[in-house]
Amino acid sequence: MTREQKVNRHLEIAKALNQLYDSKGHDYGDSFGETYQKLGIISALTRISDKYNRLISLATKPEEERKVKDESIQDTLLDMANYCIMTVIEMEAERND
Repeated sequence: MTREQKVNRHLEIAKALNQLYDSKGHDYGDSFGETYQKLGIISALTRISDKYNRLISLATKPEEERKVKDESIQDTLLDMANYCIMTVIEMEAERND
């Protein structure tokens, strides 16, 4: 894959992350932001750590041994990326208040 192809793929993934963020925000509300406002950075670290631990589990357990079949490594990575972006947004909001 060329650098240009990677840059274009990055943009596609970023757009998909934004669509996922919008959809989940519509369905679930802003529970991440509300919790961050109450508990601060530790709340974000907790959610990111949960995804990290799930990633380790998915990466180290053979697929045929997994009972939960509807979450992939890619899904977990994308969720983690969104949590990181959401954390940056909350940190910026905190600084601007």
